[in-house]
Amino acid sequence: MPHLPQISLRSPVPFDILGAEVAVTGLAAAFEAVYGSVTVRDATGTIVAASNLIGGGNAFSLFHAALGIGSPSTPEGTVTIEGTNASGLSENVVSVTVQVTFGTVLMGGTYSGFLVHTVVPGNTLSGLADQYYGDPNLYGRIFTANRDTVFDPDLIYAGQALRIPLG
Repeated sequence: MPHLPQISLRSPVPFDILGAEVAVTGLAAAFEAVYGSVTVRDATGTIVAASNLIGGGNAFSLFHAALGIGSPSTPEGTVTIEGTNASGLSENVVSVTVQVTFGTVLMGGTYSGFLVHTVVPGNTLSGLADQYYGDPNLYGRIFTANRDTVFDPDLIYAGQALRIPLG
């Protein structure tokens, strides 16, 4: 995982860990207007947040939505942005979906961010869970938060950068 800047402004990227809300921003090509929506779902498909997007202009249009996330039932979910470039001549629908993790579900109610831990020889997920949470059985938090880079909880490698969610 690359080092993150001190401050970063961006929409969710794949496997981001979200807090109690999510902001989605972007730039879309438009002839007359951009109409669309943002839908946040948990892994069961239940919608936990949704909003409409409207942008205008005859070139590129900016859009923005800030959504409070309801009560996901799973730590894994998706954010989908769907836009329609509407004109009198044609209509094009574009959809982008990214997988995300709901930090509040992952951490049992309170999520304040994450730190980056670089794995050293001898580290295990259960050992890291014991170090950061005081309970080795909470290794699943770290595994889920890094499901884009860790595919087996028994296989982590020296030099690997892992996100450690904090509550």
